[in-house]
Amino acid sequence: MPFINPSELAAVELFPQINSGLVAGEQLMLSFLDMEEGCEVPEHSHPHEQAGLVLAGRFRFRIGSEERVTGPGDAFLIPPNVVHWGIVEEGPAKILDIFSPPREDYIEHYNKHATTSTETVWA
Repeated sequence: MPFINPSELAAVELFPQINSGLVAGEQLMLSFLDMEEGCEVPEHSHPHEQAGLVLAGRFRFRIGSEERVTGPGDAFLIPPNVVHWGIVEEGPAKILDIFSPPREDYIEHYNKHATTSTETVWA
């Protein structure tokens, strides 16, 4: 799948009021997030490096001990195993998350809910 239109991806709810469309390669994964105002990403960490870009809305974000409100055009970088948290202050918000390596837990969750058709290409 060399070209992606995020609006055509099947969406899966990762957290309450947070839907994601996923695209995974061998070494990285894109997660296109749609988030409702007031929804929260619980404090967590993971062994994956994560980068992202805020596309719409305002998102209060804490990475490690640093916190700020991010808006369209703001990018972020989260090293592996660093605790982070966020809440949508003005929404809906759209955020592109990028993970390396791909998050197998997201892919497994996504594959349980994504549908296929006769047009699906597996190779």
